[in-house]
Amino acid sequence: MRKVYAALGSILLLAGGVFGGEALAGERVMDRTLMQNAQVDDGMVTLATLREVAFTGYLTGYSFWDNTPPGSAAIARPVIHRKAAGMGTYQDPITIAVGYRLVGGTAKLDYPAGTRFYIPNLQRYVIVEDICGNGPQPHLTGCHRGKNGAPWLDVYVDGRRSGAAAANACMYSITGMQTFVMNPRKDYPVFAGALTESGCGRPNS
Repeated sequence: MRKVYAALGSILLLAGGVFGGEALAGERVMDRTLMQNAQVDDGMVTLATLREVAFTGYLTGYSFWDNTPPGSAAIARPVIHRKAAGMGTYQDPITIAVGYRLVGGTAKLDYPAGTRFYIPNLQRYVIVEDICGNGPQPHLTGCHRGKNGAPWLDVYVDGRRSGAAAANACMYSITGMQTFVMNPRKDYPVFAGALTESGCGRPNS
C-alpha cells in the first residue's frame, strides 16, 4: 500500500471515465477498438470490448524502501502478483498504485484493480494492484488529487536489490507528466526488468 504525504493542491474528480462510456478530460481515444471475447486473462476478467485510450498523466514512483510498511512489497489489491513486482511485459506487468476515495467506508479506486496501462517513455506495461493515499480522507492525501488536472499514478520501482539510494534516484528521474495508454494492445515495444534494477528507463535512457 502506497501512502503519499506531499501537498500538491490539485483535486481530481474521476467520475465515470472510460468505464462509464465518456473519456476523461485530456484523454485521446485511439482509432482502434479492441474487440475481445469476455475471458479470464492472466488472472483477470477482460471485458467484451475494451477501448485503447491514450492520455497524459502525472507519474511518480514508490519503492521497496518507502512502501507501507517500509522495507516491504506489500500491496492492497493483488491481481497477478501477491506482492508488488513485475518485469514490464504484457504478461508480467509492473504493479502500479492509483488514488481512491472512501464511499460508505469502502475504497473506490480511480481505476479498477487489474486495469493495464502501457507507458511509452518507460517501455513498460503496468497493472493496477495497489492504492495511493491514506487516512480518513485519502482523496486529499493521495493520487486521487491528481496533478494540474491530470490523473496521478504511482509505479513500483522496486529497488530491493539496488538499495534505497538507487531507488530514490529512479523515482526522481521518472517523476513528471507522461503518456499512458489504458487497455493497451499486447505488442508494444518492451524493455523488460524491474525499474530500478534495469536502469530505470529505456535502453537509451
